[in-house]
Parts: sequence; C-alpha cells; structure tokens
Amino acid sequence: MPPVRIAPSILAGDLGDLKGAVKDAVEARADQIHLDVIDGHFAPNITFGPGTVKALRRKCDLPFDVHLMIDEPLRYLDKFVEAGSDILTVHAEVLTGRAFDSIHSALRSRRKKVGLALKPSTSLPSWAKQKLDKLDAVIVMTVNPGFSGQALDRAVLPKLERIARLLCEKGVRVDLEVDGGVEIDNAGELGKKGANVVVAGAAVYGKSDPGGAIR
Repeated sequence: MPPVRIAPSILAGDLGDLKGAVKDAVEARADQIHLDVIDGHFAPNITFGPGTVKALRRKCDLPFDVHLMIDEPLRYLDKFVEAGSDILTVHAEVLTGRAFDSIHSALRSRRKKVGLALKPSTSLPSWAKQKLDKLDAVIVMTVNPGFSGQALDRAVLPKLERIARLLCEKGVRVDLEVDGGVEIDNAGELGKKGANVVVAGAAVYGKSDPGGAIR
C-alpha cells in the first residue's frame, strides 16, 4: 500500500489565524493544504473566497487543493486560478459532461490539476467514468458538505472501494481523496480501502497539538 498523504483542511482551524493554521501544516510536513470554498447555496455555510487563497499563497509553498463547493464553478474558476490554486476540485452534482469539459479545458490551459468531488449520496456519473483520464483527483466525501467536525459515514466506504477498483481497472493514475470525518484511528483503514489522500480537519485542528496530529 503506498503512503497516504495528509491534506489538512484549514476550515477547521482558527479562522482568525489562518496563517497560523497553514504554518502548523507546513512545519509538520503535511503534503498539501485543503481549502474548502462554500458559497452558501451548494452547501449550508459560507467560508472564504479567492482573496483568502491569494493571501495564504504568499505564506506557503505546499500545493493548494481548493475544493469548490459552489453552484457555478466555471464562473469563478479564473479568480481561484489567479489566486494561486494548484488543484481545483468541482462537484459532480452541478455538472454535465459538457460543463466538465469546459472546466477541464480552462484548467489544463493554465497548467492546473482537475478534481471531481462526490457527495456521500452521489455515485460516480456515467460521463465521469468516460473521462477518468482527464482527472487528477477524485474526492469521495464521507460527510455532507458544509461544516467541519462531523463523523465519518461508513456507508460511503463501499463506494470508495468501488471507485478504487475502477481506477485500477482503467489503469489511470488519479489521486483518490477522502474528505470528512477522517481521524487518526481510521486513516489507515481508508488507505487500505484505496484512498491515497486524506483530508483532515478536526482531526488536526481540533487537537491541542495540530502538528503532532499531522505527524
């Protein structure tokens, strides 16, 4: 089993000190930074926008994994690219195959990576199965999007395993991320089920020693 990479989700950190949350992740040698962008429509929360991403970009060289939980990703794509995002993940629930192609083309032309996210109740769409070679990452959400600190929904794990098998069968190299309810005591199990990136929010920033939790 390859090493599981850690992507701390700074939404679970001190929102008055996001610079400090990023610093903790860097010093603990996290692999990438996960930034949850929520518009209040797609999910019931409002977080931050490209201005925050741009400000934090100046403080950190780790890859920025920007998870766009928004209804109109194409409308705001350029702003998040210009802010310094490295991986931009959009949600299958707001896309068609044609809309995804437009997003893929826009990101590839800017040399950015493309991710596709799925809510717990969403299966991998048929159009996405035909476009796996256009993806750099698939995020399987194991909580409903919106707020940090929720418990992992184990009913989603068979879907994680199915997608892992499909990626293997197709022979495509795609990061398979799990986002939601990740804890120190379940990260290993998630790796065994096929995940190679775990997004950790409360599991990191809800601890007294975030750096130690990452390590």
